[in-house]
Amino acid sequence: MLQPRIPVNPLPTGHTIPLHRPTPTTDIEPTQTAVPAPVTPPRTTVQLTPGSALALAAGGGAVVLVVGTVLVSMLLAVAITGVSVALIAVVLRLLVRDMHKGR
Repeated sequence: MLQPRIPVNPLPTGHTIPLHRPTPTTDIEPTQTAVPAPVTPPRTTVQLTPGSALALAAGGGAVVLVVGTVLVSMLLAVAITGVSVALIAVVLRLLVRDMHKGR
């Protein structure tokens, strides 16, 4: 039932197309000479002093705190929205039930 169906060529032609092999030519001369790559000046290494390392760590910590605060506030906004929607649903359900009782 779940066996693969492999298509079979019912009428093989028997014709093969030969591979095209270009003939090598040795009498072609190069038209351009190799241009050496431009020499770039060596880059200076960045050396961190203890003060700059401390500033870098403090800056990274501040970024982490700001991003964390934003994410927590977004999560809190979603939670408050969910609670308010649930509360509105309960109130509407009670109102609809009271309207059907009053008939």
